[in-house]
Amino acid sequence: MRLRAHRTHLAGLLALAVAACVRGGRAPEARGISVTDDAGRRVALAAPARRVVSLSPAVTELLFALGAGDQVVGRTTWCDYPPAARAVPSVGDGLNPNVEAVAARHPDLVVLYQSQLNETAARQLERIGLAAAVVRQDRLEDVGRAAQLLGALTGRRAAGDSLAREIERLARGPALQPPPMARVAIVVWDSPPMVIGAGSYLDELTRLAGAANVFHDLASASASVSLETIAARHPDVIVVLADTGSALPGFASRPEWQVIPAVRARRFAVLAGSLFGRPSPRAAEAVAELRRSLEAVR
Repeated sequence: MRLRAHRTHLAGLLALAVAACVRGGRAPEARGISVTDDAGRRVALAAPARRVVSLSPAVTELLFALGAGDQVVGRTTWCDYPPAARAVPSVGDGLNPNVEAVAARHPDLVVLYQSQLNETAARQLERIGLAAAVVRQDRLEDVGRAAQLLGALTGRRAAGDSLAREIERLARGPALQPPPMARVAIVVWDSPPMVIGAGSYLDELTRLAGAANVFHDLASASASVSLETIAARHPDVIVVLADTGSALPGFASRPEWQVIPAVRARRFAVLAGSLFGRPSPRAAEAVAELRRSLEAVR
């Protein structure tokens, strides 16, 4: 009887100790994880995700930055950074993804970027029993928010909070002094001409680099405009993105584009798409590179 009572007493103490650990945050797996994603959906996991399929290059980069790279078991064709990400099996495109290819990687979490098509895909994934999180990725603040959300879902909460603080310091910090060529138009498509507005990550990088986006008055992330409208804004430099190399864009030699003085003078800043084409933890590096590119324009 005394032995049975002693065992019962020990079991009671053990139960109290486990409860105390859970309340103190030392055993998060015991109570599971629940977050609200950027589509307003509840995402619940019994434990931190160990097999993650990322359907966004920005998300893939962020997961590696958080130290969760070894938990990524699927990526899109376009996920090219860091180099280690290229060793992860591809499941195809990130927009309107192949649900069967994603499921074949046996993930316990799928992360998609926010769009109408991907919110539909997230619901399809949930119907077959796969947890899915939708994240926004338009501006610097979205990088910090995604870092915290993904940090919680992958058991990297401290890393997510730390990265979010770094991004917030950068976003709220002072801009550099204006370079000699300070007025820029960021052209991301040429037919029809499409430029970047105030709702974009690239607009934020431009401000932090000390330059001024001549289309900052456009509230949207991007908009189609006429060549005459670009010319009327008098940009000093035309900023473009390129996948490889630093050659001038094809439209630089087209007759109709010569209405823009910066094009006639060949004042272009050609930026690497892998660094500038997505909001990422490398934002400070992107600001420094943009500044160097603008200072090199004569």
